Parts: sequence; structure tokens; C-alpha cells
Amino acid sequence: MKLYSLALLFLIFFGGLHLKAQENTKELDRKAIKSMCGCFEIDFKFVETFSDIPDYDFHDRYTAHAGAELAILVGEEENKIQIQHILVVGGGMTVKHWRQDWIYESDYEYHYDKDQNWTYVDNADNEPRTWTQKVYQVDDSPRYEGTASWVHQNGRTYWENATDAPLPRREYTKRSDYNVMHRRNRQEITTEGWIHEQDNTKVLRTDSTADQTLAYEKGVNTYKRIADSNCQDAIDWWEENQEFWALVRKVWSGFYDEKRDLEVYLKYEGKSLIKSMYALNDQWLKDEVRSKRKWRKKLKSHIELYVYYP
Repeated sequence: MKLYSLALLFLIFFGGLHLKAQENTKELDRKAIKSMCGCFEIDFKFVETFSDIPDYDFHDRYTAHAGAELAILVGEEENKIQIQHILVVGGGMTVKHWRQDWIYESDYEYHYDKDQNWTYVDNADNEPRTWTQKVYQVDDSPRYEGTASWVHQNGRTYWENATDAPLPRREYTKRSDYNVMHRRNRQEITTEGWIHEQDNTKVLRTDSTADQTLAYEKGVNTYKRIADSNCQDAIDWWEENQEFWALVRKVWSGFYDEKRDLEVYLKYEGKSLIKSMYALNDQWLKDEVRSKRKWRKKLKSHIELYVYYP
């Protein structure tokens, strides 16, 4: 009986220590994710490195600089963190940029297939203590998602995952020789901000043949923290427009929660989704009543024009 009691106490004690360690690790994860918020100066650098195709014509290096981009916390729960990026382009002008959501032990995600099609994937068998990063387009439609654990060791903090995605914005209007980018993303927190490092593979995918790799690419996006005053235009813009985009996120969540494969059309009757969303944003600003119920219904009806369930 005494041995049984000692064994039980042992299990309770060390089980409690294990649970405490999990909680501490989760808080480190949350701190790392939230440290990607703030005002940042960004340098974008991409270069094609290798190709297995003998006569492949390598494309020029791509570099760009953003003087200021705001990454603002727009949602926070125990198991969910949402960060909206807003680019400052100067002269009081801002551009709503991409969004990243982080879900702890997410029960599902959407994997990109090709040609604007995403496949629903059940995450029931995922490892514990993982975070799913869900990256969204400017109009809050899906872009890519991936799951991994944050690593905190040897003075480094990073998250790394490989997943398929549509062509990046810098190439999707210029390239037609490939239709899937296999991205190995590493987001590492630094003393000055954070780095988004990428090892990408440019893939041509069809229904009838095996994937063909065109080229490999290295990318490094460096986010250097600067004074929040540099992002004041973005802060002001978000203050005025955040309620509208919160409704947009809510409506899109309804589509994702269907947990079905989906296709998102780039255009409907010749008009892109993002341009039509900007037009609705302008209507919202002019609406003196702004009934959330009415606007949720309106946004849902509009987005339905661009979403198809195969």
C-alpha cells in the first residue's frame, strides 16, 4: 500500500512539473509571436540559386525596401493570436498588407494544391504543443498554412515549416511557367526585430504528370524595429477601418469553418476580390448606421461570388 501511495505521489509530482513546463513553453511561444508586432523597416531579398533544367533561364534577383510597415495585434485569445500588417507608402498613403494568424494545436488547416484550390486537412494527429501559422492575402482570402513547434534553444527562438503556396505577389503577374511555390519558412526572432528566411522551390503541377521543379530560390526578409511614430499613418488608417476588416475576418471564418475543400476565384465579372473589397470598405465609411448584421450578410453574399466548393 505504501509503495502504491509513493508511486501515485511520484506520478502526480512529476506530472505537475511536466504540465508546468508545457505552460512555460507555451508562454515563450506566445511572447515570440507577439514580438513580431510593432513598426518595422523591411528589406526583401530573393535570388534563384539552382535548377536541374540544363537550359533554364534564371530570373533576375529581386530586392525591395519598405521604409515602414505596421504589424498590429488585432486578436488575442489563449490559443489564437492575429497580426495584421499595414504598409506605409508615404505621403499619408497606406496599403493593407498580409495577415498572419497563429493557432495553438489547431484541429485543421488548408493546404494549397494549385490554381487557387485549397484542400481541407484534419489535424487530429498533429504533435502536441504545435502552432499553425495561417497566412492570408490582402483581402483576407487564404494564402498558405503550416504547422510546427516553436524552438527556444541555444539563445535562438524560431519556427520552421514547409508548405505549398500560390505564387508570391512579386511574381504572380509576371510568371506563368510554374504554379506552385513550395516554401520552407523560418521565422526567427532577433534583438532588432525578426527575420523571415525562405528556401523555396518553384514547381509546375498538373493533374496528369508528376510535379516538375523549375528552380530553387533563397529569400531573406529582414524586419528591423523602428519608432512607432514612423507608422502613424498606418495606425490612423487602422483606427478608422478596423471595424470593417474585423467583419471581413468574421465572414471568412465562416467559410473556413465549413471544413471543405475550396477554390477562390481571382476575378468575378472582371473585378478582383481585393478591389471590390476596397470599394465595400469605402461604402462602409460612408454608412452612418453601419449595422453589423446587415454588413455581415452583405459581405458574405459578396465573398460567395468568389468562393467555390468543388
